[in-house]
Amino acid sequence: MTQEEKRFIEKIVTQINESIKSDIRIMEVCGTHAYQIAMFGIRKLLTPKIHLVSGPGCPVCVTEPDYIDALIALLRHENVSVATFGDLLRVRGSSGSLEEQKSLGRKVITVYSPEDVLVLAKKKKGEYIVFAAVGFETTAPLYAALLQTAQKEKIQNLFLLTSLKRMEPAIRFILGEAGVHIDGMLCPGHVATITGIGPFLPVTTEYNIPAVICGFEAMDIIASIGILCKQITGEVPHRLINTYKRCVRDTGNPTALCLINEVFRISDVSWRGIGMIQGSALTLNHRYEVYDAAKRFNLKIETTTTSFPDGCECGKILIGEKTPDVCNNFGRMCTPEHPMGPCMISSEGACAVYYRFGGDEI
Repeated sequence: MTQEEKRFIEKIVTQINESIKSDIRIMEVCGTHAYQIAMFGIRKLLTPKIHLVSGPGCPVCVTEPDYIDALIALLRHENVSVATFGDLLRVRGSSGSLEEQKSLGRKVITVYSPEDVLVLAKKKKGEYIVFAAVGFETTAPLYAALLQTAQKEKIQNLFLLTSLKRMEPAIRFILGEAGVHIDGMLCPGHVATITGIGPFLPVTTEYNIPAVICGFEAMDIIASIGILCKQITGEVPHRLINTYKRCVRDTGNPTALCLINEVFRISDVSWRGIGMIQGSALTLNHRYEVYDAAKRFNLKIETTTTSFPDGCECGKILIGEKTPDVCNNFGRMCTPEHPMGPCMISSEGACAVYYRFGGDEI
């Protein structure tokens, strides 16, 4: 960071802190924002009157236990391997975790990109490779491109078990049905890069809450919080502002959106700790359902009422009702080495971020 950038940040922080006279709550709904805010120490720069809280922006954290159970059920088939990104390994379902299954000799393979899965399927032609497809709109085009390649190359042993979620219905749920009070929202730049600004317009047009589509550098985040504070204090009118124009077009990424529309359809899905949210899932459409592991292996992924162990506050943390530091088990019974819930497992989970970098009051 240059000296000029440091002076800019100091100036904005001073303006922010002088303008806020009473407590306000600003929510981010992106795991990368949660991580960057903590890593840059932004909470410590701001007045204690500004409470930065996390929403359901960590895809691993909101993945249902029954989805994990379904992946484990697949491993009981002798000729099935499950490929997954590393963050999902330690997340527990009702019957354990993929990490535990791997220790028992089951075929769990950690991958780093969809291309790795394609290579794996070509290499292991005598096995079925099931890819755990977890994420938001940001990663959906990658999964779509993977299946298009598989179709083109006539790869018949590759399947997806999807847990892909859409951000707009979740935001509507938090601001509407859940009734969580926030005064401003930092909207996820990664998702907006794909979708454009459309999914975030309702934050201001329907709920009258200031919102900013934000990038991920310290200057991006501080400047965006400054804009939100000006709207919250009434200095300027409430409206959605895109401060990440270097990456986010109003209409999004047409190529990525075309991929999503070609491969997926919109359906309902349950979010861990939140419940069923209508229209919040991307599932394979009829043209690509031949790659659907749930259909191929006759799996049923049902919603469970027990999403977290007793004493775990992940459910309230995921909707911004609480912050990790007010959980009685945080840093005591619940640590990254011995996590109680997924918010302490994923690197972008609010609890893991607080534990690593510290939060408002730690």
